[in-house]
Amino acid sequence: MNLSLDVSWLGGPAPQRGIGVVAPFDFALDRELWRWVPDDVSLRVTRTPYVPVEVSLDLARLVSEHETLGEAVRALSASEPEVVAYACTSGSFVGGLAGERAMCEAMTQAGDVASLTTSGALLEALDELGAGRIALVTPYTESVTRALEEYLGEAGVAVTGRAFLGLTRHIWKVPYRSVVDMARQAVVGAADALFISCTNLPTYDAIPQLEAELRMPVISANQVTMWAALRRIGVYAVGPYQALLMDAVAPSSGGIDGPQGLPEPQGLPEPQALPEEQEGWT
Repeated sequence: MNLSLDVSWLGGPAPQRGIGVVAPFDFALDRELWRWVPDDVSLRVTRTPYVPVEVSLDLARLVSEHETLGEAVRALSASEPEVVAYACTSGSFVGGLAGERAMCEAMTQAGDVASLTTSGALLEALDELGAGRIALVTPYTESVTRALEEYLGEAGVAVTGRAFLGLTRHIWKVPYRSVVDMARQAVVGAADALFISCTNLPTYDAIPQLEAELRMPVISANQVTMWAALRRIGVYAVGPYQALLMDAVAPSSGGIDGPQGLPEPQGLPEPQALPEEQEGWT
């Protein structure tokens, strides 16, 4: 008895639009990026070569060299993405505004494709939200966090409060509870929004919880990267109860006013214990 199913009449899968993603060698959150992407778009992800250096500004510079990014973009070019995103926050802010622009130019030249970075996407998102004052959360050391503040200051964005973990390893293992605790510590002044830095820090499920509790837009590194990349090709990012992705967001009036459109605070998934040694730095 032949039970085989003939699917040839289907004609193959529906066409997929493509977004290229260049990630640092230790990036561990591919699945989180996909959660913001609609079904008719595919991510083509590649990584930079391994560098045996601890998390630091030096490491951020090493993995963001133009030659390294160019090779990654050329590799992605074979799959013909419509846009390429460098999914690394520290690597894209370490050279300041001019350095970020130069990275985009180098990637565009290498692959003849529109390019963006996480730190550039962050400024786009803050402009979209009308946010000139932000609270800041990072898993980084103090020196890397300070470099991010300098980048934001160069762009005219003031940091009203901050919290950081001082980690150099295993950032992708940080539980949501730690992210939420840091956010509560960071929101100490008048802020228009909260930014959670590092593409290796899980944030997708924490964003609605924090927006409901803090009553302000909450954006994260992976969220703004996918939002900006999808916007380049005329596609909306997917994410329930996330202010950046809503059609109507309060303009520069200090964020979201009142509970309309935001969920009531809900419990987050039970976190795993944070390991003693940490790694990951994007």
